[in-house]
Amino acid sequence: MVHLGGTPVLRGVNLEVSCGERVALLGPSGAGKTTLLRVINGVIVPRSGSVEVQDTNLRKLDQGALRQLRSRIGFVHQDHSLVANLRVLHNVVAGRLGQRSFWSSLRDIVRTSKADLLEVHRILERVGIGDKLYQRTDSLSGGQQQRVALARALFQQPKMLLADEPVASVDPTRSRDLLNLMTELAAEEGWTLVVSIHDLELAREFFPRVVGLRNGEVYFDGPAEDLTPQMVTELYSMDSTSSTGGEQDG
Repeated sequence: MVHLGGTPVLRGVNLEVSCGERVALLGPSGAGKTTLLRVINGVIVPRSGSVEVQDTNLRKLDQGALRQLRSRIGFVHQDHSLVANLRVLHNVVAGRLGQRSFWSSLRDIVRTSKADLLEVHRILERVGIGDKLYQRTDSLSGGQQQRVALARALFQQPKMLLADEPVASVDPTRSRDLLNLMTELAAEEGWTLVVSIHDLELAREFFPRVVGLRNGEVYFDGPAEDLTPQMVTELYSMDSTSSTGGEQDG
């Protein structure tokens, strides 16, 4: 169980996601999708119950071990969480902050090594913005910034990628392109991929498994092909006000 501001946001959630699996999270705002991603990432510790990532119980880890584990979990935030006045290169290099000491990380950002520079450029080429290496991040479009956020996660060399409403701020064509890129990368790298999304058709197109959340509980969990428009209509039409609390779900 997870409480935010004294209000239960997740309760009775029992999920197992296999290595390499692709899962979409559906549900109205306040349903618990963002909180669930943060729990998986180790940012939020449940009041009761347990969370295991790569066969490791997060409750049993000290801060150093938890930070090391989180450094291998890529997280693409809905608001991108980029430093606007930094160049794309430096935002991507910041993806490994949790894997190195503070001074090493600061040095890497101020004076990026040739090896890291080449790797960042390769990753940016892979996500389709190789020509943006030295541009200020705040000069990019929303879709391009989303790709910078994805590149930053790639630079972590993650075992798992979590994405919170990654297509919320882009048009339908770019949404499909971005999800296609993310699922291709997951297949190539063998990642586990968990993405929160609102679009039923995109969820069915790109994710074999869909988990529906309502009021902090699992409403359905199964193959995307079994998900019907009526089930989604029922999911979004049910009252979710009792679970919102302090949550900022997209």
